[in-house]
Amino acid sequence: MHVTDPIADYLTRIRNAQMAGHRIVEIPASRVKKRITEILYDQGYILKYAFEDTHPEYKQGVIKIALKYDPVTKKPVIRELVRVSRPGLRKFAGVSEIPRIINGLGIMILSTSKGVMTDKQAREHNVGGEMLCYVC
Repeated sequence: MHVTDPIADYLTRIRNAQMAGHRIVEIPASRVKKRITEILYDQGYILKYAFEDTHPEYKQGVIKIALKYDPVTKKPVIRELVRVSRPGLRKFAGVSEIPRIINGLGIMILSTSKGVMTDKQAREHNVGGEMLCYVC
């Protein structure tokens, strides 16, 4: 199966797994998706993750993500996961134009010349880039 927007597919698989109440979701891997997974983990949105390089179906392997839920309400920690830039309509922002997500409570994930990073890291490195998605 060929996906035209792999990042949108990645975000949709996480959203669907959360709505179904799954603990673990498997996603075909790529360098960008691996980096987004690391950011989600560092920011506390997912419990843990593992990269499996050998998978018969996908040549770059798979990413296994353990989703995080609130222990009391059993609701997913990730409330919103939205794709901003798409293959048909790329959205770029300079360092001064990077939006703040819910006054800094959420994160914007950008693809910059210095790699994939959060909005906060992009401001620290003084770089702008393509706004991939935001999480809150």
